[in-house]
Amino acid sequence: MINKWIILCLVTCLSLFTLGCSKKDKQADKNMQYDLPQIKKRGKITVLTLNSSLSYFRYRGEEMGFQYELAKEFAKSLGVKLDIKVAKSNDEMFKMLKSGKGDIIAYNFPVTKEYKDSINFCGEEVISHQVLVQRKDNENEVKNVTELIGKEIYVKPGKHYDRLVNLDKELGGGIKIHRVDNDSVTEEDLIMQVSSGKIDFAISDDNLAKFNKTYYPNILIDVPVSFDQRASWAVRKNTPLLEKAANEWHQKIVDASFYTNLLSRYFEQSKTYQHGSILSLKDGKISHFDKLFKKYAKGIGWDWRLLAALAYIESNFNTGAVSWAGAQGMMQLMPSTARKMGILPGKEHDAEESIKAATKYIKITDRKFSKIKDPKERVKFILAAYNAGAGHVIDAMALAKKYGKNGYKWDNNVAEFILLKSNEEYYNDPVCKSGYFRGKDTYNFVINVLEAAESYKKKIKH
Repeated sequence: MINKWIILCLVTCLSLFTLGCSKKDKQADKNMQYDLPQIKKRGKITVLTLNSSLSYFRYRGEEMGFQYELAKEFAKSLGVKLDIKVAKSNDEMFKMLKSGKGDIIAYNFPVTKEYKDSINFCGEEVISHQVLVQRKDNENEVKNVTELIGKEIYVKPGKHYDRLVNLDKELGGGIKIHRVDNDSVTEEDLIMQVSSGKIDFAISDDNLAKFNKTYYPNILIDVPVSFDQRASWAVRKNTPLLEKAANEWHQKIVDASFYTNLLSRYFEQSKTYQHGSILSLKDGKISHFDKLFKKYAKGIGWDWRLLAALAYIESNFNTGAVSWAGAQGMMQLMPSTARKMGILPGKEHDAEESIKAATKYIKITDRKFSKIKDPKERVKFILAAYNAGAGHVIDAMALAKKYGKNGYKWDNNVAEFILLKSNEEYYNDPVCKSGYFRGKDTYNFVINVLEAAESYKKKIKH
């Protein structure tokens, strides 16, 4: 009797377990059956990507990135909404795709045998390689890899370091390799250090180097140091219709103006403005718009010369300015911000409308940092938020507090962490909500606006 009871219990438990597994398997199968018809029926496509200056990031509150903009256009061609999910690494992105947490990878995903056995690659195939980054004015300019012997090369750990070590062996030794293990220094930081003359040589992926050349035109990036690596978008093997749609769409847009303009914006168009001097020191004028700066600065409690300095750094007082990111007018407001601040379509380049909207935006931003009681200190946060978007500044404040710094002081505190927002260890931190950001630009922006304002105050009377 006891044995029968035990057997009955075991059979019941096994049945319940089998039933539970069956439900899970069915749910897993259901998740994996989302090909193009199901995606269209659902009304959205879930796209997987990584945070970076080329794939996906937020700038002044708006989503950007070369891969993001491609994915957005692809979703539009399918007639569905775009749902972005950001992974922390290639491996995590691969696992998310395989498990059905995303429909497609929109990223230059490396075509390797390991991945090829499990997923299908689609869309435009990109051929990339590693390059040497050096300055144009470097008297030790390198023409080919054989000339690297005796040169000091700075490189991050990982594939770049591994390639350089192998290259050194191929050449019989002699390359002075400096492995940069400091987590606060990124590949883009090394490119900046080459440009500024702090170091002479670094290694980078060619696409990232091309993007950074639009910031630093004095760098050379034409010496390859590795073999070509193929990369493209990717889908699961059981979504052939989605794969076909991605292939056909990519073939169609390669010669389209949208794609040509996108390439130009990210890889050719300069990301900086050339700045001129004060209009007329003799007449006490900073610009043609001084009366407007005086009129609208009162509403935010700013010295008008500070507001003028902001316009100077943003656009060099150019009412027709349009940045590579799409910011428009003298005060360089992003289109969505301009609409929210009351600028009507077609009025983006009107000087008064631009200044009026900018001061309205500054007043709103000021309230977001109301806990910073020192007005001079709060101005630094407002300027940083104006340049980056409040989300990145709030992230930097959270990081500062986490690491024992003062979250309400800019210099040597929050400013340090806005710089670290381009490093994956920090932008992937749970306290960060806005992801990757090229913080060096914002760090310099705050300094440059304040320095220009001080210069104006010394030269131009109130």
